[in-house]
Amino acid sequence: MDEKEELQLSEEQIADADALREEMRRVEAEKRGAFYKGLSIGGLTVLVLCLVIFLVIPMASISKAKNNMAQMSQTTDSTEVLSASVQSKIERLVTAIRTYYYEDVDTEDLVDGLYKGLFEGIGDRYSAYYTPQEYESMMISATASLSGIGAVLQQDPATMQVTVNHVYEGSPAQKADIRNGDIIVQVDDITATSMELTELVTHIRGEKGTKVHLKLYRKGHAGYLELDVTRDIVDVPTLSGQMLDGGIGYIMIAEFGDKTATEFADVVKDLESQGMKSMIVDLRDNPGGMINSVTDILDQILPEGVTVWTEDKNGNRKEYKSDAACMDYPMVVLINENSASSSEIFAGAIRDFKYGTLIGTTTFGKGIVQSIRQMADGSAFKLTTAKYYTPNGENIQGEGIDPDIELEYEYLDPDAETYDMMQDNQILKAIEVLQGQK
Repeated sequence: MDEKEELQLSEEQIADADALREEMRRVEAEKRGAFYKGLSIGGLTVLVLCLVIFLVIPMASISKAKNNMAQMSQTTDSTEVLSASVQSKIERLVTAIRTYYYEDVDTEDLVDGLYKGLFEGIGDRYSAYYTPQEYESMMISATASLSGIGAVLQQDPATMQVTVNHVYEGSPAQKADIRNGDIIVQVDDITATSMELTELVTHIRGEKGTKVHLKLYRKGHAGYLELDVTRDIVDVPTLSGQMLDGGIGYIMIAEFGDKTATEFADVVKDLESQGMKSMIVDLRDNPGGMINSVTDILDQILPEGVTVWTEDKNGNRKEYKSDAACMDYPMVVLINENSASSSEIFAGAIRDFKYGTLIGTTTFGKGIVQSIRQMADGSAFKLTTAKYYTPNGENIQGEGIDPDIELEYEYLDPDAETYDMMQDNQILKAIEVLQGQK
């Protein structure tokens, strides 16, 4: 049970804590004496943080903390963050935790908490610190084959609600009857809204043959669904394609991963062999992915020109370009409010090159780019480093991209138990537009 309670300390307890802290300072000061003598002014900011850490953690952890902060404290601005008053306050807080918290606290957790808090202080939900284990899990999620349940998830940035956007054919999720639109409420004993999606999926994944317990909410279903899903190796395709009547090729891109551009080229080649004359690219509920992936696909589609460009706070600009080789198909791109990031780069380039018609609803509005850097100890951080701009120079952060034809999604057969593309009003509108361009 949660309850608010003011911590009351006796004068004797306070005196004991202060005495403990002073004794720790004295002992550790002797250990640091030789270190201080040879220290240059350029390394002062690293020393300041080490001073705090030396008082409360073993030498192995000190080495890790020093190495991490040495790479992050290269400007004099860091001395403002690590001022004397901040050092003093951290010392007092650590002493209070060590002395009065009702359980023992792991030193590594405290150190990682300092690093994570630094990035939380930015106020940018896309910037974060990752422990070595978290970084390894995140890199695994970027590969095509992994052990999990085989579903694409989306998290609402405001409510943190996690929704199933796509279930892969033959996956453990499909076998367990998880469906598109299901809301994940709990993963084992973890509340889904309690953490970022990148961290939550590390608990969904696991060794082949093990089980993960999911609590789901499904619209129209009384109460919650509780399922045990057996994890398996899932070869996750990031897109799929098929030929529709009238020579219309349909390609659904679930996300932009490291293999998506190759998969796109292969699917286009297959559809061309079947007589493709026009194309629908479905980016609905596509959360984005790698910028190199989407620009490689745009290079296949568009004629020569800049497809997107980024700019950092110092005005440094990087351009991504398409060469002269291109496709010559009438095209419709389907978008919605969950089409984000790289999906918006795709939609913006198609719009600005006047290479197709956008149908659906306004996109998510993520016009910023993150960079991930790994540190010497295996940890890493992700930082928003630039804004991106469509070919015509528009930054869509917080705004999104409006469709050429606005059309809210409606499934025309609400009683159907399985999805039929020909009951999807947005796909039917795309077919109508392409047939009108013949």
